[in-house]
Amino acid sequence: MSNESPLIQSMRTAVAAAPADVPLRLHLAELLLGEGLGEAAVAEAAVALQHAPGDAGARALMMRAMGLPAPADGKAGTAEEPEQPAAHRPSTGFDWAAAEDEVAGAVPPRFVTPAPAPGPGATAPEVPLAADGSGDPGDATAWEVDTPGSVTLADVGGMQEIKDRLEAAFLAPMRNPELGRLYGKSLRGGLLMYGPPGCGKTFIARAVAGELGASFMSVSINDVLDMWMGNSERNMHEVFETARRQAPCVLFLDEVDALGAKRSRMQHGGMRNTVNQLLTELDGVGGANEGVFVLAATNVPWDVDIALRRPGRLDRTLLVLPPDAPAREAILRYHLRDRPIESVDLGKLVKVTEDLSGADLAHVCESASERALLDSTRTGVVRMINMKDLLGAAKEVRPSTDPWFASARNVAMFANEGGMYDELLAYLKKRRKL
Repeated sequence: MSNESPLIQSMRTAVAAAPADVPLRLHLAELLLGEGLGEAAVAEAAVALQHAPGDAGARALMMRAMGLPAPADGKAGTAEEPEQPAAHRPSTGFDWAAAEDEVAGAVPPRFVTPAPAPGPGATAPEVPLAADGSGDPGDATAWEVDTPGSVTLADVGGMQEIKDRLEAAFLAPMRNPELGRLYGKSLRGGLLMYGPPGCGKTFIARAVAGELGASFMSVSINDVLDMWMGNSERNMHEVFETARRQAPCVLFLDEVDALGAKRSRMQHGGMRNTVNQLLTELDGVGGANEGVFVLAATNVPWDVDIALRRPGRLDRTLLVLPPDAPAREAILRYHLRDRPIESVDLGKLVKVTEDLSGADLAHVCESASERALLDSTRTGVVRMINMKDLLGAAKEVRPSTDPWFASARNVAMFANEGGMYDELLAYLKKRRKL
């Protein structure tokens, strides 16, 4: 690009600011072709065709850039004469396969794999209407929504204090809509769960959906962010629109610190707009969020925009800590249930795994299995997993929560604005981690 003229460089800047502007991109391609930069012109024309597959000017420009003759009639599917299907289209001498090979490194394919053919007796899927009543639902059908599951808080081992807080502050009002209406409580809610990684925040969110008999929809930053300007905000809107159509629905925003990071720290305007859109959707103007329960999870609540925790949005917080003794026993029992074990003292194992997260406990069971498997291959005699394997694995696994507590301690001690981290401070004092 260093050999390009200042005009072309300026045009590239303009195209980068408006990537979906097809005429602007074709003007850049014309300038590139005029400078003898045929390959660059082909790439720009190919991107233009992605945005406007039937654009005659883009096709003609690509043919010229590749040194191929234009169609005899000089047209390639105009508004007056629609482009004919490939089976009936007169030959133009243009090799589209060669064109695709030419730009394969610059432009990704529009479709990776063809849609599977419907099986015998299958019917065409019903197309849902958009929010405005039109027949174009956008990408709403792309969001995966799980039907009400059988997992409830009874399936969460231990953690009784967390269950009690969920019941009192969140679940009880939602289970009793009549009482809610009596006291003017809307059938909606928002809860922010925070704590070290691997401690079951996602599982708790699914359990809450089961308790409410609601659909479950999990969304992360990868589902929302898009490289094109405005698409991220549109995706955020479609996420909430899907949840509203599926109400009652638990909408789980995973790693909300990425979706709703502090705008004061952002340099990119696109991300600020995405956070603004999230705030607007959480407000649900006109009661649009009735029946939508928003649960959010983060490992770093101090990085979440303060506006997200305003009353009416994610106004409740719940600290999810490493599993207590009953929870550790339930987790260990779960991960050992299908493995060949003998003489395992779960009570002793629970005592030596204090401070380990649920993910750490799963790793202990996996490591113990590897020890027994390796010993069996060396000796040629298959043996069971025993306490020695499990205790040895537990000794080697360091709590993955330690780095989190090291960071959280400073925040809880010196940035506890409004008492948000009082519960965390009490835990740190109790465990002598201060």
